[in-house]
Amino acid sequence: MPEPNIPNTPEQYDAGKITVLKGLEAVRKRPAMYIGDTSGRGLHHLVYEVVDNSIDEAMAGYCTQIEVTLHPDESAEVYDNGRGIPVDRHKTEKKSALEVVMTMLHAGGKFDKQTYKVSGGLHGVGVSVVNGLSEWCWVEIERDGKQYRQEYQRGKPTSKVEEIGKARKSGTRVRFMPDTEIFKVTHFSFETLSTRLRELTFLNPGLKIIIRDIRTDEIRERVFHAKGGLAAFVAYLDEARIAIQPNPIVISSERDGVVVDVAMEYNDSYSENIFTYVNNIYTLEGGSHLSGFKAALTRGMNYYALKNNIFKNNKFTLSGEDTREGITAVISIKVPEPQFEGQTKTRLGNSEVKGIVESIVGEALAEFLEEHPGIARRIIEKCTASARAREAARKAKDLVRRKGALESGSLPGKLADCSINDPEHCELFIVEGDSAGGSAKQGRDRRFQAILPLRGKILNVEKARFDKILSNEEIRTIISALGTGIGGDEAEYGENGDTHENGNGNGNESGSFKLSKLRYGKIVIMTDADVDGSHIRTLLLTFFFRHMRGLVEQGHIFIAQPPLYRVRKGKQDNYVYDERELEEALKRMGGSKGVGIQRYKGLGEMNPDQLWATTMDPVRRTMMKVTLTDAAAADKMFQTLMGDRVEPRREFIEENARYVRNLDV
Repeated sequence: MPEPNIPNTPEQYDAGKITVLKGLEAVRKRPAMYIGDTSGRGLHHLVYEVVDNSIDEAMAGYCTQIEVTLHPDESAEVYDNGRGIPVDRHKTEKKSALEVVMTMLHAGGKFDKQTYKVSGGLHGVGVSVVNGLSEWCWVEIERDGKQYRQEYQRGKPTSKVEEIGKARKSGTRVRFMPDTEIFKVTHFSFETLSTRLRELTFLNPGLKIIIRDIRTDEIRERVFHAKGGLAAFVAYLDEARIAIQPNPIVISSERDGVVVDVAMEYNDSYSENIFTYVNNIYTLEGGSHLSGFKAALTRGMNYYALKNNIFKNNKFTLSGEDTREGITAVISIKVPEPQFEGQTKTRLGNSEVKGIVESIVGEALAEFLEEHPGIARRIIEKCTASARAREAARKAKDLVRRKGALESGSLPGKLADCSINDPEHCELFIVEGDSAGGSAKQGRDRRFQAILPLRGKILNVEKARFDKILSNEEIRTIISALGTGIGGDEAEYGENGDTHENGNGNGNESGSFKLSKLRYGKIVIMTDADVDGSHIRTLLLTFFFRHMRGLVEQGHIFIAQPPLYRVRKGKQDNYVYDERELEEALKRMGGSKGVGIQRYKGLGEMNPDQLWATTMDPVRRTMMKVTLTDAAAADKMFQTLMGDRVEPRREFIEENARYVRNLDV
């Protein structure tokens, strides 16, 4: 047996090599552990963490108004009229409670369950993490008739907690500047923040939230105050749809310390839109509360239909997918001791919650259906129509499988595949047209880049049932190339009543869609820089969002960013991606004299080597990653832009047309 290869002078490993990170050093060393990432998503998470503390005050009954202000220096400020963070001396830490909360992890009022019976900030890391990831931060407290202030730099206090004046009210004001040493982007999106704040007012009826953007001369302000709660939330989400019932079904009850609030209604669409929250936190991956809701819905609809002889054949039953087609529902529960999977809190694990939600929703749904037989019959008829379409889709899927179009082992002829098989290193470019496809095939790196050209525009899946979707040749080609299958969990409702849910029916290994079968780690949509290209891109995103949402949720979808112009002077070529870059390039070249400018309207106009150098080369290219930060907002946007109703789309265009910079006509 050979001797192990041991260096002659090994580096000494002793207690001196053990590093202890004190205070908030761990946060600055590994920020992604606390806020997810250091891109735009993590940046906005800072605001959410501060706002969540204010929401906890509102849930406890002490706060009625929250104000968020975006300042010209790109700092953010959050104010609430709650009780104000305590400032008296902490018994064990021997310093002000305010300083403890702002500078120490796992410190807060969320652990004893007396100060806050339920809360979103469960781990006591929220506002201290914000402080640790800020270049500077200050907090002003109003309580007990006095006003206090403390300032910090990168998480460390630069002053003591000082009394700075008198106060007639109570509240907390936090202002912070995201640290450019940590964050790649430090510009807050007014729209992104507005979406989340509007959502919070729906989840907390009576709470008023104001957001102001004073970064430019044109000050923007929005006031959110949803007295209607979840019913108003559902109505807002369904603005671009036609409901088949006059008002949402509203359920509100408490059992074993768990508060369950549900609002739901059926509409004329073919998609399922269920959004779940625990203590005001959106649970992207669902969990036990979603399992309970799905089980109650499926069992309740079948029981009512059989009891009232709506099914001529008593052996006929509705599947879970049938009962959820065209439903918009919001489930919000309050749990004293929630068990989340990780600090990101995307899935609820409390097993007891499933039974609580199932029984509450089941009882309330049965009562509603009995009291509203006309609405009940319309709902059952829609579910039955879904079942018939599902059966047609099953036959269509079987036929397609027999032809080989859904089997990963039988790839479409137009696909130019790559040579390696490791999905983590493989990329699929979905390209518009054969011309662009030809350039991409010649310019690619054949080892890891595959090309799939599409002919024309795919079907708008927002307006089509599953059977029609499967009959579309281009969609079948995409399904075949990806290898994941399509659709939700057809067998999610077993004979024993158990559910095998996967969030929205599109997220994990259950049912027809299997993310583990994905053949390419990156799916890149590469279309022309014109109106038709934008439309094709939107159609593809709609398809992925509705029927392969796991690809979006797990960050597999990207959008290529081909250049708009080639600017040539002499033998020097510059590729620019927008009008601003074009102006800067012309300035560098000394003006437009003697400069040739080529506008690329189609990818097919580019030579293979140009396409590789500008759009496909991993070293030089720029790609936009498609993320799902707010599923409710995404659902509403797709329905507005791609749905049947014209009025919401027209209103959207009228409101946003002024922001358009480049439009091919």
